[in-house]
Amino acid sequence: MTRFLYTVLLRIFAPLIWLWMRARAGKDGDRWQILAPARFGRYVEREQDRDRIGRVWVHAVSLGEVRAAHPLIRTLLDRGFPLLLTHTTPTGWDEAARVYGGEIANGRLRQAWLPYDFPGSVRRFLRFFKPRCGILIEREVWPNLIHEARVEGVSVVLVSARLSLSSLKQARWFGSALRRAYSTLDLVLAQTVEDAERLQRVGARGPRVVGNLKFDVSLSKPQLEEGRRFRQSLGRPVLAIASTRDGEERWFLGALRARELTPGLEDVLHIIIPRHPQRFSDVEALLQREGVKFARRSSSEGMPTPGISVLLGDTIGEMSFYLGAADVAIVGGGFAPLGGQNLIEACVAGTPVIVGPHMHNFAQATRDAVAAGAALQVTDAESAVRAAYALLSDDARRAGMSRSARAWTASHAGATDRIVELLRPWLGN
Repeated sequence: MTRFLYTVLLRIFAPLIWLWMRARAGKDGDRWQILAPARFGRYVEREQDRDRIGRVWVHAVSLGEVRAAHPLIRTLLDRGFPLLLTHTTPTGWDEAARVYGGEIANGRLRQAWLPYDFPGSVRRFLRFFKPRCGILIEREVWPNLIHEARVEGVSVVLVSARLSLSSLKQARWFGSALRRAYSTLDLVLAQTVEDAERLQRVGARGPRVVGNLKFDVSLSKPQLEEGRRFRQSLGRPVLAIASTRDGEERWFLGALRARELTPGLEDVLHIIIPRHPQRFSDVEALLQREGVKFARRSSSEGMPTPGISVLLGDTIGEMSFYLGAADVAIVGGGFAPLGGQNLIEACVAGTPVIVGPHMHNFAQATRDAVAAGAALQVTDAESAVRAAYALLSDDARRAGMSRSARAWTASHAGATDRIVELLRPWLGN
């Protein structure tokens, strides 16, 4: 597929893409600004826009990428670089606004939507902001964006890059359009050797392996301590079922109902934390239909009573609290064939982790974590609950997994420094 054909098909199918986005947004549709002028690279220049030009542009598409990019963003800010941070989803926007509120207020960081990948839209975006360079996080490579950046003289690099086997197969559908985009990137810094090999197969020139930014994540120490105090005051075992995707909550609730009561573990508190905020109300409705006694983190007062078996984690930006409170964490997204969610964050916290079978977005990290004794990989939700309860019953094994998790993540830290060093020619320092 050529870039011309790609663009024609994108224009044809754009209305369907927007309808899909609207369905995904649910009650948050207005916050997505799906047809807002900025989504098409159209801006009204204002007095405060005078300093928009020449920023280092970082694209972190959604919540996961914003969290992954945090060590890099913080390092760039600490070194005095003014940043333009772009997103595609409001969860990414909200997380960045929460974390970098002070920098946004003083003008050191500016947020914007990344326009849809129409040639005119991305061209207007690039000409309005005139970034010093562009840094894409993980895999946000778009044919027209990369082409127009090249035309406008904006260098673009891809960092903490990953490409799973399934993504490699999908990339082939885009043919020469995507191959050309990868081949014109100025620098590609991959997470693993396997990622580098796949990236090279789709056109990337000389990708270098520098590691995964997620290992440099800085958890909130106050939140971790708050979570640990919560667990101590609660006086009950806590199992966090984190980053769940659509459908997984039903499987876990079924597994919890089916399990045989384990002596001494009759009063476990299960914290269910949906991956996407727009699903909080859906999961709440599911708990109500299933007759589960639950409390909501956003409105609960004090400790959940012994009769409460589930705490719905319906807050944003509190993952450190939940991990601090948990004795064991099941990380979702990999029990349905969705590629999995980030298990590294829980390992950094020293929380024993259990993941599902479909972890292709974190394949190397999963293999390494299991080999290091930091995580367990199981086949389904029922097996995950069974393994979690076995760990809750075994203090010594839990403590060993916690030590292994901290040691494993510490041994892989440092990707941020390696990336910043390699970016020096484009940063100008």
